[in-house]
Amino acid sequence: MNLKKLNIIIGREYLNKVKKKSFLLTTFGVPVLFVGAYALMIFIMLGAKDETKTVAVNDPSGIVMPFMENNDVLSFEDFTHIPVDSMKNCLSDYGVDILLAVSPLDSVARTVTARTYSEKPLGIESKEAIERRISNAIEDYRIKSYDIKGLEDILADVKVDISLLSYTVDEEGNEQISQSEVFMFISMILAMALYMFIALFSGMVMNSVIEEKSSRVVEVLVSSVSSTELMFGKIIGVALVALTQFTLWIVLSGAVIAGISSFVGIDKFMDSEATEKVMDMPGMQQGMEAVPGLDIAALTDTTATATAAADSLAAPTGIEAVFGTMASLNYPLIILSFLIYFVFGYLLYASLFAAIASSGESAADTQQLQIPVTVPLLIGFFIAFYAFKAPDSAIVWWGSIIPFTSPIVMLARIPFGVPALDLILSVVLLVLTFVACAWASAKIYKVGILMYGKKSTFADLWKWFKQK
Repeated sequence: MNLKKLNIIIGREYLNKVKKKSFLLTTFGVPVLFVGAYALMIFIMLGAKDETKTVAVNDPSGIVMPFMENNDVLSFEDFTHIPVDSMKNCLSDYGVDILLAVSPLDSVARTVTARTYSEKPLGIESKEAIERRISNAIEDYRIKSYDIKGLEDILADVKVDISLLSYTVDEEGNEQISQSEVFMFISMILAMALYMFIALFSGMVMNSVIEEKSSRVVEVLVSSVSSTELMFGKIIGVALVALTQFTLWIVLSGAVIAGISSFVGIDKFMDSEATEKVMDMPGMQQGMEAVPGLDIAALTDTTATATAAADSLAAPTGIEAVFGTMASLNYPLIILSFLIYFVFGYLLYASLFAAIASSGESAADTQQLQIPVTVPLLIGFFIAFYAFKAPDSAIVWWGSIIPFTSPIVMLARIPFGVPALDLILSVVLLVLTFVACAWASAKIYKVGILMYGKKSTFADLWKWFKQK
């Protein structure tokens, strides 16, 4: 292989891609879209509120209405004196939006049933709020029915909400907070990012090969360079494009976020209503229950001292716990692993896609041949998506070792901690598989790139591979 010619092909492929308007648009547009998506999420969270609705309560049981407390979404009024049948078909005449009809008290089962009537379906937030109030009313009635003095205080006293503090301990006995929910989030982000990059840039290689073949440009190119040099030059050129774009995304995203933070103020973000809503999402609060030795009240109270914060045993809640957990991550290992698995994962799939692309004159001609290549990539993504549930399970372990799925699955495992032997074995097998597949793909590419006139099959690929 002539390195000088290879460098020319790499440079040609690289410059052709980075000079395109689509490259510039995606490179500079993605960071803006990223920040815009976050701003849109905040806007939706702040704006996704039901309009205040008036709820007419028909409560012959007498135990529910006292628990119907108003909030910024629901306003309750007692309409027990008016029959349900005369109200439910003309709610607007009574100036209400919802009719809550409670059954008479069942003294045997010590409960009631309830129905709502409205012109439009209830929102989830309104439905859950009404259900919660009815449940509280029934619980209160059942507690009082035992006629045990102080029973309500006893039950309140025995009820406990335990926050499990998770730590990892290294060989030297050092402890670090390790909330699984934070690791889960990072695991999913890494897996999705790598899947997207491999699929995107491998597809770019495939499209480039098909474009050159269909336009007959490849016939001119192979008259000056070998087909192997052409294939690897194209793959490496696109890889450099990918790394350039990825680096620019990181730099530009950081610059945009830093600019917005300095303009808006990070303290406003930390105290924003949207942040509180994010913290209240399912699974988030459990992931931020504790950081040892940190007292949030001491951080927000200007009169508190650093000693009080250090000596406090209270388990804090809030975004500070997320930062505390993220601080324990091995970022050099994560970044290095991401680069290694991205490079070799991309090279593996790009070589396979290049071989497939050489067999057809259009994307439609190669659709059937793409299935065996895309399926392992999808399987790896599905395994990685659930790796946080059992990162050391057999299927996740094998997914992180098998080369066709390891780039995605191993990255999903790394935040939870991976033995060095597993990591080394996974990388070695991935590199060896890439070398073998690149060699086989080069043989197929050499023959297929000049084949025209018919739709190729797997039998044709096998025949081309066996040719000397």
